[in-house]
Amino acid sequence: MESKQRYTPGLLALEAAGLALALLFLTPFYFLLVNSFKKLGDILLNAASLPEAIGLDNFRRAWVAIDFPKVFMNSFLVTSVSVLMLVVISSMMAYRLVRRPTAFNKLLLTVLVAAMIIPFQSVMLPLMKITSMFELRGQFYGIVICYMGFGISLSMFLYHGFIKSVPLEIEEAAVVDGCSPYGVFWRIVFPLLKPISVTVVILNVLWIWNDYLLPVLVINDNMTTIPLAVQKFFGQYLRKWDLAMAALTLSMIPIILFFLFLQKHIIEGITAGSVKG
Repeated sequence: MESKQRYTPGLLALEAAGLALALLFLTPFYFLLVNSFKKLGDILLNAASLPEAIGLDNFRRAWVAIDFPKVFMNSFLVTSVSVLMLVVISSMMAYRLVRRPTAFNKLLLTVLVAAMIIPFQSVMLPLMKITSMFELRGQFYGIVICYMGFGISLSMFLYHGFIKSVPLEIEEAAVVDGCSPYGVFWRIVFPLLKPISVTVVILNVLWIWNDYLLPVLVINDNMTTIPLAVQKFFGQYLRKWDLAMAALTLSMIPIILFFLFLQKHIIEGITAGSVKG
């Protein structure tokens, strides 16, 4: 008979430390949520207090002030198209690098992995010059191309580790049955990449949806995303914290629901991608 694990003081202290750490990470969400229901004066007096009354006035005013349906659709289009292109291109690239380990492909893999350590701030000025040179600034496809360029390294790296665990015999059997190279990938290999594909989607959606710095450099007022729209509440002489908190709460709802729906695949995909075939 297996003995039950003893509940030791050390285990209790570890659980208490984990709970305290979880509460620490949840503190910003508390301030955001409670202050989204409070008036500006109440926020300035005591930002940590609970609201005296629960009302939706801040949400209605923020909805109108930033034209939330429009900026939401802009964020949705930029995020969905960018993530879709990242999944398609990075998965195909990783498959080619794994199955054709030539000297050039190994060098390309090294360059792409090394690119992940370059901070974005160091390439801001060259980025602005290049986007202006190729007329990408202010265009929808311009921001998508930029997100593809900055996100493909990590996405390809995750796919690269996962594809190593896909048995080569499956592909060889498909070739014997008359499947073309593209058919082998899209009909045989890509369906097996579902766990890591979900991981790539989640990580890139969280990044692109909340990104502020790249859109402010590339897009214009016609394609304003939610992070850029919220910035209008912070002027030189007045900061409308009540409306900003309400707008940020509205922007968090869809992304939190999306994350909760798919978050169980994160550990599964990253763990599977770490298996070396």
